[in-house]
Amino acid sequence: MDTPAPIQEPDRLTLARRAMEAARVDALVVTHLPNVFYLAGFSGSSGGLLLLPDALHLFTDSRYTIQAREETPAARTHIVSGPLADAVGALLRGLRRRGRLRAAYDPGRLSLAEWTRLKRAAGPRTAWKPVPGLVERLREVKSEAELDAMRAAAALGSEVMEEVIGLVKPGVTELDLAAEIDYRMRRKGASASSFESIVASGPRSALPHAQPTAKRVAKSELVVLDLGAILQRYCSDLTRTVYVGRAPAEVRRWYRAVEQAQKAALEALQAGVAAGAVDRAARGVLNRARLGRFFVHSTGHGLGIEVHESPRLGRGQAQEIRVGNVVTLEPGVYVEGKGGIRIEDDVVVHAHGTEVLTSAPRSLLEL
Repeated sequence: MDTPAPIQEPDRLTLARRAMEAARVDALVVTHLPNVFYLAGFSGSSGGLLLLPDALHLFTDSRYTIQAREETPAARTHIVSGPLADAVGALLRGLRRRGRLRAAYDPGRLSLAEWTRLKRAAGPRTAWKPVPGLVERLREVKSEAELDAMRAAAALGSEVMEEVIGLVKPGVTELDLAAEIDYRMRRKGASASSFESIVASGPRSALPHAQPTAKRVAKSELVVLDLGAILQRYCSDLTRTVYVGRAPAEVRRWYRAVEQAQKAALEALQAGVAAGAVDRAARGVLNRARLGRFFVHSTGHGLGIEVHESPRLGRGQAQEIRVGNVVTLEPGVYVEGKGGIRIEDDVVVHAHGTEVLTSAPRSLLEL
């Protein structure tokens, strides 16, 4: 069980309550576990929060009685034997109030069954307001404590990447390399992988989210390695691409274009710009290199407690980049039947520039 010392700052609940005020609600129901951890520090696999202007209630089951007491001393803990939604709704129903209580929820984080239970249990005197992404919006801006955790996670991931690149050779299987990645991250202190590690060789490297297989690495082919470590509940995410043997001119051209696309994205990334502008900068480089049609995903995504967070650096994204955002920059080229190239790094946006957290070598490595 991953039970790190939670990174908590006293203003998180204050910020959430200010967001509640702005949304004109009296209560906030939180069911997404990363948001529960962010606000309360509770890391169990079953939990929900009810945030009120003057109280914080945590709902969980008897497996977490001790853990809840240790991790969330500031919250009133309710140990529930049935569905958590019933208990949250019952507490809302029982609150003394004049008129209707206005409660916020995130419709994207509740199943229909959970929503039906919650609404029924709360009764007719609770007025519900959908407020998507209220907590996620707060999570976008990382504090110094969060950034320190992410620097450490990025350093760990970079160290493992350099080690595993040294193991790439003809005859080793993708599964062997993936196992080495996960083993080495654990040995260095990671509580888990940010996602299932990707090792894809030869034509399979053209699959952006390929799962490792028993395929053996061969000479004269590309190998994509994509890994991430979780440290103190915060994720890293980085990708490197190597070539087994002497890379042909075509592969070198592709790689150079992806390098330049990432550089353009990094130059475009700054506070106040639209997220889509960062994607446009990377995509423009690949379009000019006549490789744009082989770039099949967005340029990057937010990173933090989850490996995919807001903001998304994709086509047409109008959301403004803010100081404290941590994002990936990961342009790629994927040519069916031949292979793929991706370079990915984690970057912090500061008031007067950016900071690249991941440090594994980015130049084309020929093994």
